[in-house]
Amino acid sequence: MADAYEQASLQELRVKWGWFVALGLLLLACSLLAFANLFIATVVSVYYVGILMLLGGVVYLVHAFQVRGWEHFLSWALSGLLYTLAGLFAFLNPLLASAAFTLLLAVALVVAGVFRVFVGRRMKPGKGWGWIVFSGVVTVLAGCVVWLGWPVNSLWILGLFLAVDLFFQGWTLVVFGFGVRT
Repeated sequence: MADAYEQASLQELRVKWGWFVALGLLLLACSLLAFANLFIATVVSVYYVGILMLLGGVVYLVHAFQVRGWEHFLSWALSGLLYTLAGLFAFLNPLLASAAFTLLLAVALVVAGVFRVFVGRRMKPGKGWGWIVFSGVVTVLAGCVVWLGWPVNSLWILGLFLAVDLFFQGWTLVVFGFGVRT
């Protein structure tokens, strides 16, 4: 039965293969635009995060009025207010916000890399543990490079990450679309 379900799902994907390719090409075009002007791509990234924070803040504030009890209202309202202020900050001063986001990115990369090295070393008797450690070391180094270039690189680093992500997502969808076509 699972085999029949998988065949039906694969058939549905085959019918839509062109949509995957088209979306992939659109994302590749967007990645080229982002690569062409990393500063604008960085500002767009900051605005995107700002919109998400504003929406989250509004949801928190609406939820604050739905809960009972002063202590619950206060914590939800304060959270909503902080999210809303952070979102507004991203719109009012995108350059300063990009510096803050870049520093947070650097810290997150270092922490994630150290964690990956730790996990890889704990898996040492197993096969492939070295690749996990290697991945962690590369992530720590990437975080350190971002950190050492901060705050100057905050003008372009978020745009670069966006451009690279759009490129790989686009390429993946193009390859996937042509792969399910046959």
